[in-house]
Amino acid sequence: MTTEFKKIFIATDGSEQNRRAIEYGIELAKIAGGKLFVGYVVDTAAFASIPMDAGWEMMYELLETEANDAVQKVEKLAKKAGVEAETVVLEGHPSNEIIEFAQKNGIDVIVMGTLGKSGLDRFLLGSVAEKVTRNSTVPVLVVKGVSSKKE
Repeated sequence: MTTEFKKIFIATDGSEQNRRAIEYGIELAKIAGGKLFVGYVVDTAAFASIPMDAGWEMMYELLETEANDAVQKVEKLAKKAGVEAETVVLEGHPSNEIIEFAQKNGIDVIVMGTLGKSGLDRFLLGSVAEKVTRNSTVPVLVVKGVSSKKE
């Protein structure tokens, strides 16, 4: 079986802990001669129960700005490494949107980071990386993030 990684999707959350996953995704695209798609999901599901008013719109604009900044930073890193990159900002539940984007766009591999949460944190918060890994038909490369805390 020959596996080619011509379309690589890096799902970023804009955090510093996600940097290793970004580096892996860019390197994989460079080695494979593939194209990067860089995505950020604005989690609008978290705001579904909040009435839409001026405060909600302002919050959404902040999240959208954060999303655009995050994908543009990755795009710059990719271009610096000589890798073609296309950015996308999605809206909805992060794991669902990542999986759907990958399927609709013929993505060969999803690259994403995790902080490696365990126990009660993971149970209560859920893990986007875990949900994507569990439910995606597209292969997923999960790169453990580096915590800024010393453990």
